[in-house]
Amino acid sequence: MTRGARYSTTTPFTLADGVGVERLTPPSRLFGANGLRTGPDNRIYIAQVAGSQISALDVRSGELETISAKGGDIVAPDDIAFDPAGNLIATEYMDARVSVRGTDGSSRVLRDDLPGANGITVHNGRLFVNECRIGGRLMELPLDGSAPVVLQDNLPMPNAMEVGPDGLLYYPVMGTNDIWRIDPDGGTPERVVGDLAGPDSVKFDAAGFIVSTQAGSGQVLRIDPRTGTREVLAQLAPGLDNCTFVDGRLFVSSFDGSITEVLGGGDSKSVLPGGLLWPLDLTVGPDGTLYVADGTFLYELRDGALQVIASLFSLNSPGYVRGITATGVGEFIGSTSTGQIVTYKHGPEPETALIADGFDQLYGVAVDADGTIVTADAGTGKVASIRGGQTEVLASGLQRPIGVAFGPDNAVLASESGAGRVVSVRAGAVDTVVDGLETPHGILVRGNQLLIVDVGLKALIAVDLVTKARQTLASDLPLGVPDGVVAKPLKGTPPFSGPMGPFAGITAGPDGTVYVSADAEGSVLAVRVEG
Repeated sequence: MTRGARYSTTTPFTLADGVGVERLTPPSRLFGANGLRTGPDNRIYIAQVAGSQISALDVRSGELETISAKGGDIVAPDDIAFDPAGNLIATEYMDARVSVRGTDGSSRVLRDDLPGANGITVHNGRLFVNECRIGGRLMELPLDGSAPVVLQDNLPMPNAMEVGPDGLLYYPVMGTNDIWRIDPDGGTPERVVGDLAGPDSVKFDAAGFIVSTQAGSGQVLRIDPRTGTREVLAQLAPGLDNCTFVDGRLFVSSFDGSITEVLGGGDSKSVLPGGLLWPLDLTVGPDGTLYVADGTFLYELRDGALQVIASLFSLNSPGYVRGITATGVGEFIGSTSTGQIVTYKHGPEPETALIADGFDQLYGVAVDADGTIVTADAGTGKVASIRGGQTEVLASGLQRPIGVAFGPDNAVLASESGAGRVVSVRAGAVDTVVDGLETPHGILVRGNQLLIVDVGLKALIAVDLVTKARQTLASDLPLGVPDGVVAKPLKGTPPFSGPMGPFAGITAGPDGTVYVSADAEGSVLAVRVEG
């Protein structure tokens, strides 16, 4: 396992006779990469919203150290700052909190009433925070925990900010695509530059110029704060999040977990490769192409490489997709974390259309030959079908249903993750098909065989639907969370995403290869059975 990766184990896969498992993508080093800040030790501290983790990267050695791990006190950190004593201060975007992690490793919550808390900076011992939401506030937070001093309110999604050489506080506003500044002691804000492309960070170089990442365009811009003139330092992929300097060297983060050094002259160098945040559901198209839903991004896997075909930043985006099934070449039906069932057609002019809305926490989605769609809503405990624009609840009162599939007799099967079983749903009746599981997620039916990904057991299980014979094909898989870790809920990042729960999906190719989402380490596994 990669040293410094987000998940590590020395336990090899346990495989049944005739079963082989191959990693099609390497494990991810990070759970995405969001806020960046250079620490007192000259390492880059990386906030990872999706993984509730903060890591420190030594850019000289490439070594990664986990500073605050999944399951710890800090949940969904989005941006980072350090106070003069070296204490780390993090905004917890989904929990409306700002927390301080002391140099001794202890944590305390400074405020818990700041919805969308995101951009953060410390200047002359003073802490400033903003809320990346519609109607967000920009404020100073006294370090003693007393009431915030609001400098500005009703901002449409401000983000990562910094005080410039002129002593003014500079902050990007993503909702209006511009950068503003204000006196830290209050006053009238002034617009610095506009017509940007999703500016989500402001830092300053040694010459006093603004450096800003553009989430929408993938550009890294250098902007003169006096005139607003700009130059493109690098053109990278959309999905950039933040930037920081180490000894004059510029590094930028991307939502896919990549860290890139911007070298100047349009050149750049990969420091950490990107990877999968989860992954979530999987599907194979009629042409045999494997697709990976990763929430923020939808990928196709070709020749061992992940290629983005859609994202939250792309034209006619399908949204934050969690469940997905291919219905044609480049055509999909997906379930989003904002509670929608959508169609998406990939091509030069991509198209997205809404099929159904108003769900809570959608996970798996499956489509029958007659076009009937079924989906699992873990938030409400319901399994529903959609046909001809009409939604019908097939079952309710289930304990976090996750995966869905059609059985050989057209019965709808659902994995009930909270009850440790797979059930059959028909005409309002719910019958147990398989019990004795721990936390089943993705399910797949091939003929009379049911395949189950159980993240609690860290196993792929095969069940004969006729004889009920059960076999564990592979165990000790990198699924779920490490032993002893209890992951805290990710409440979502409106308007981008609803609650962000994991989903270890499963699909199969025309040659019989089974593909599994190894969500713990961020890889895709290919499982092949001889004979």
